[in-house]
Amino acid sequence: MELGLGSRSFKWAIWFMILVIWIQSTRSKSTNSAQNIPTHNFDHYSTALHKALLFFNAQKSGKLPKNNEIPWRGNSGLLDGSQLKDVKGGLVGGYYDSGENTKFHFPLAFSMTMLSWSMIEYPHKYRAINEYNHTRELIKWGTDYLLLTFDSNASKINKIYSQVGGAYENSNLPDDISCWQRPEDMDYPRPVQTAYAGPELAGEMAAALASASIVYNDNPAYSKKLIKGAEALFTFARDPSKRRPYSRGNPWIEPYYNSTGYFDEYLWSATWLYFATGNLKYLKLATNPGITKNAMTSKWTKKTSILSWDNKVPSSLMLLTRIRMFHAPGYPYEQALAEHHKLIALSMCSYLKPFHLFSWSKGGLIQLNDGGPQSLQYVANAAFLANLFADYLNASDTSGWFCGPNFFSIATLRNFASSQIEYILGKNPLKLSYVVGYGEKFPNHVHHRAASIPSDGLKYSCKGGYKWKDSTKPNPNTIEGAMVGGPDQFDHFHDDRSDRGSSGPTLAANAGLVAALVSLTGSGGYGVDKNFLFSNLSPP
Repeated sequence: MELGLGSRSFKWAIWFMILVIWIQSTRSKSTNSAQNIPTHNFDHYSTALHKALLFFNAQKSGKLPKNNEIPWRGNSGLLDGSQLKDVKGGLVGGYYDSGENTKFHFPLAFSMTMLSWSMIEYPHKYRAINEYNHTRELIKWGTDYLLLTFDSNASKINKIYSQVGGAYENSNLPDDISCWQRPEDMDYPRPVQTAYAGPELAGEMAAALASASIVYNDNPAYSKKLIKGAEALFTFARDPSKRRPYSRGNPWIEPYYNSTGYFDEYLWSATWLYFATGNLKYLKLATNPGITKNAMTSKWTKKTSILSWDNKVPSSLMLLTRIRMFHAPGYPYEQALAEHHKLIALSMCSYLKPFHLFSWSKGGLIQLNDGGPQSLQYVANAAFLANLFADYLNASDTSGWFCGPNFFSIATLRNFASSQIEYILGKNPLKLSYVVGYGEKFPNHVHHRAASIPSDGLKYSCKGGYKWKDSTKPNPNTIEGAMVGGPDQFDHFHDDRSDRGSSGPTLAANAGLVAALVSLTGSGGYGVDKNFLFSNLSPP
């Protein structure tokens, strides 16, 4: 009799649990669908995000679409790569990296990866502010161009075109540094650099194409093309005969975008290829202790926290932690993923003032590059990682994380992220927004050729453009959404067109800003899309 009652009670308990789970699931589904409904909650982060995305329109090279939205920009670089015999139509398209007219393919690829990542995590937010299609188009503009830079139809490649234009250090010839011309008026030679080795270049390009293939899951033909290109690039990157930094000894690249290593790109690209293909061989490589050790050593260092175009360690660890938290592949990956999780948690701790792992300006800006130039790109990336980790914790019903014996709530991470972005948007000692066109006061002498020369129908020569470079007047064209390099460690800023470090915007910096802003905006609801990134993976 007791056994019968126990069995009946057990059955009722099971049915009750199923009912509770069903209710919670229903609530969860209704919440997620509500987040995907466009809202009119255009908070100030959304406003800044609209502008930050416009910067990419202003940086486009090639034949521009009719709806490019930047009236002072036109077609340019139409002869780029025309001297190449193996690229039909040349290397036309892509993006100019900064205020110079150079197309650096390494940071360009990183920028596309960051935009894709932010779209995969927050598609509902992009939809809510009507930027989903626009951002997809910006990504495709970049990936279409990257597909031109190598033989994307082949499964094995032997070279990559790594750069168009630029400057040869200490040269007296006209180039992108010595000439001050709008891209539409360039009349000097634009040489193409070729990499016959370069695991970091190939790895970053593979990550860009693999991540974009997920964004374009709804376009199977294009997605498949991107994956094929990504896998060819990854094979090139892993070829033992090609493991030499692409920038080493190249005077056109080394002074500007010198790569300091390539094992972080192995981590980064292998992880993205796992998401894109579901092939466990990529996860096996990404969790290989030797790869991790070579990328960053097996212990936490400051490098583990500072995401940039040259260091993908923290972003790789974040994605691998996401796998552990939401996909749980188990043995034999669990131990490595658990270590990655610990390391990224330590990075989150390093952003907090009480631990004094980084210095801070009096105005409240964390100094991730030790007071060096272009400070804001590192800050924007850190803000994105911090708020993303907070969203991961929240999505896993975890209220915070431990830094040693001390427990910190999710709000601590959100406060860090928002405080840094608020500083960038104007809550700083100068009351200056470092995003052009946002707020009442922002830099108006931006180091940018196209923005500083009026589009008046006149063509200014290589040296003739210097009258505009040296002018004390504000730029005639407002390059909306451009985040400049930023202030020094004392919160001082020089709104000086000749100071590239402080007043110069870059593609990679704006990609980090976009990611941070979309993570913070309340438009479309809060939190990440847990499933989009795993759409190509088998159930755990």
